Amino acid sequence: MIRTLSAFTEEMDDIELAISEIKQQLERQELLAHSIGLVSCLPAFLETGVYAALVEALPFDIVGQTTIAGAELGSSSLDILSLFVITSDELEFSIGLAGPVTAEGKDTIANSYRETLAQVADKPPVSLIIAYAPLLLTVSGDYFIRAFDEATGGIPVFGSLAIDNTIDYHNSRVLFREEEYVDYLAYVLVHGVVKPRYYLATISDEKISSGTGVVTKSQGNQVMEIDGAPALQFLLSKGLATDDEGVIQGLNSFPYIVDFNDGTDSAIRVIFAMTDEGSAVCLGDIPEGATLSVGYFDDEDILRSTRTELRQLPIGDPSDPGASSDLDTSAINGILIFSCLGRYLNLGFESDREVAEVRARLDQTGIPYAIAYSGGEMCPLGSHTDSSKLTNRFHNSTFIMLVL
Repeated sequence: MIRTLSAFTEEMDDIELAISEIKQQLERQELLAHSIGLVSCLPAFLETGVYAALVEALPFDIVGQTTIAGAELGSSSLDILSLFVITSDELEFSIGLAGPVTAEGKDTIANSYRETLAQVADKPPVSLIIAYAPLLLTVSGDYFIRAFDEATGGIPVFGSLAIDNTIDYHNSRVLFREEEYVDYLAYVLVHGVVKPRYYLATISDEKISSGTGVVTKSQGNQVMEIDGAPALQFLLSKGLATDDEGVIQGLNSFPYIVDFNDGTDSAIRVIFAMTDEGSAVCLGDIPEGATLSVGYFDDEDILRSTRTELRQLPIGDPSDPGASSDLDTSAINGILIFSCLGRYLNLGFESDREVAEVRARLDQTGIPYAIAYSGGEMCPLGSHTDSSKLTNRFHNSTFIMLVL
């Protein structure tokens, strides 16, 4: 049996009240033999001591991240400390910490993973990894995916890059038990047989320009040439315009849609800078040989894509003709959700509208869920030709769900 519990508090200052609120919510359901707690919160909950007190008060391990906003079943504010608990008689959990993460430390995660496994050799094999990674300028999100794949042989990884509510994200932290880290990766190993479903909402087809290009020269997250010419030339050919100083305004609103030509669905890479040589620097790696299109984000498309993906959940809604017709909510034990900071920011002054879509779809079911905003998303993609084959992938500007 797998069960999930969700609890939250808006109280940042009164530690005793905050812990009491969370404990009261958890007491409504019994913990099973093995449990793990996943936390997301604003940095203020660390600064006032609420998070540290929570770790001390609970009888299971906690890992997580800071975020800019979050929500849970029953919450009304986005400024919460969110606790999502997975508890099971059959599954077991162990946690690992890897770091400091640097571009030069290629074996850091692999070594940590081996050490963690050696400490829990009596537990069943690992079938899922839930990861919380630091937001760093020195490594891209693909670094973490590659490292896990090399260490594990491709065990599915679901997770997030930590962010916060400052302009430069200098307060973003990865959480591991009572400690907080700037440049360490924290992860949960789920031992035993678990077969979650993964859902992703990205950019809609109608927001993708016609015509594609093939990456002919790249290095990591820097795309230098497309179809043998500077990447800037490709962007300009798709209708993007420069100002009087030759700068494309709102560059991160024009993501690359990347087909890796390996049979998996396309992924998004956000462009966050252009070099003087006309290369595009992205928030994620793009290999040579990948096929690119250019898209455009707007708020209505973000909400539409989120709404469409939520409708695919097998929970039914007789009042919504576009929703799944399966009314059996007992098939879902809980849902862990991350959505990209870029989606949140593109919603402007009404940044809570995506969370409102989640609440409208899920609150009526009573299924525990937690959503937090992310600096980049880790979620497996299925194969077009083999639905049982999953490929780990890092994403930008994507809404992802792990359905247990």
